[in-house]
Amino acid sequence: EELSVALAEHGADAKMFAGGTDLLVLMRDRLVRPKYVIDVKGVKELHELSWDERRGLTIGAAVTLNELIASEIVRKRFGALWKAAGTIADPTIRNRATLVGNICNASPAADTAPALLVLDAEVEVVSAKGKRVVPIREFFKGVKRTSLERWEFVKAVRIPNPPDGARGDYLKWGRTRGEDLAVVGVAALIADSGEKIMRIALSSVAPTPLRIFEVEKIPKEGGSAAEQISKAVSIVREKISPITDVRGGKEYRIHMAGVLTKRILEGLLGAS
Repeated sequence: EELSVALAEHGADAKMFAGGTDLLVLMRDRLVRPKYVIDVKGVKELHELSWDERRGLTIGAAVTLNELIASEIVRKRFGALWKAAGTIADPTIRNRATLVGNICNASPAADTAPALLVLDAEVEVVSAKGKRVVPIREFFKGVKRTSLERWEFVKAVRIPNPPDGARGDYLKWGRTRGEDLAVVGVAALIADSGEKIMRIALSSVAPTPLRIFEVEKIPKEGGSAAEQISKAVSIVREKISPITDVRGGKEYRIHMAGVLTKRILEGLLGAS
């Protein structure tokens, strides 16, 4: 309640501070100059990291990436997110950085965003006016833009339990083996027993992280694993719209999106 009141009072003059791994860099470079910085790390309600057999996983806004990585539930049941979190920066940064901060920064290259997209995550948004729930696919509105109003904040990310037997992964292509933003990132979720599922989402290939819904009809069409993978690669390459920047060219990104899609699906389908 206190946090809601502070945001309502200061609005555009305030910035939220969770881990600070993005905000402090922007402030240092004078790209943002807030009059107020609201530190949420002391808000007990934002530290929730819990799992329920019926409701799934809840990740509060102050939960760090290292806390996610240390969670056995996240590793076993939400593998794509667990893998994605481990590709961000280094352990020291991950001791501060948060999942919610990563999505609120709204970089097209955000590593956790593709995993959240294939996991059908929802974002719990709170303000002095009340609460609302936003599907993660509607949360990103453009480069560094989200659906949040200036008086709103994210309390938690909620992820439903994946279908029984589902398997997920995340692959990241960067310029170095160490700390780097993604040139291309690909998350996938596969289930081939019971309901057949294929979901793919990418980062760094469009103005926002992107789920490729067109590939989700492929398992229903049948065919061998190799044929399904080939169709998925073609659709991914057709549907993305990357740019050329200092990390990679447009054509290179399209090529690597196809390469990573093939690799991740081969690994999940056992078709390599």
